Amino acid sequence: MYEIFENLCNKNNVTPYRVCKETGLTTATISNWKAGRYTPKQDKLQKIADYFGVTLEYLMTGEEKEGEEKYYINEETAEMAQALFKNKPLRVLFDAAKDATPEDLKTTYNMLMALKKKERGNNVD
Repeated sequence: MYEIFENLCNKNNVTPYRVCKETGLTTATISNWKAGRYTPKQDKLQKIADYFGVTLEYLMTGEEKEGEEKYYINEETAEMAQALFKNKPLRVLFDAAKDATPEDLKTTYNMLMALKKKERGNNVD
């Protein structure tokens, strides 16, 4: 099972240390897992799976169950969401949006679109 974790680290160009820092897991957890002393508890495995944007099933077996529901249906969207999750300055956008009302989100969206148009030289007045 640790091999799957290692493969995910390599594929995503991250170190186990970085995964620990960004998930709150200890390096001892990963070291003990690597040495075969024990397997992390399910809550810790779920943090790792979430970090890499894979299911717990995939992390445990290296395979997705046929027909298993994924959080993101579109692979490109899943990759973008994962990139945003790994980028701490951008992750604050998600944290800030958790308690926002639909009206606040629409206002924020409109402001971002106006900034984007302005940046491209399409002034919005």
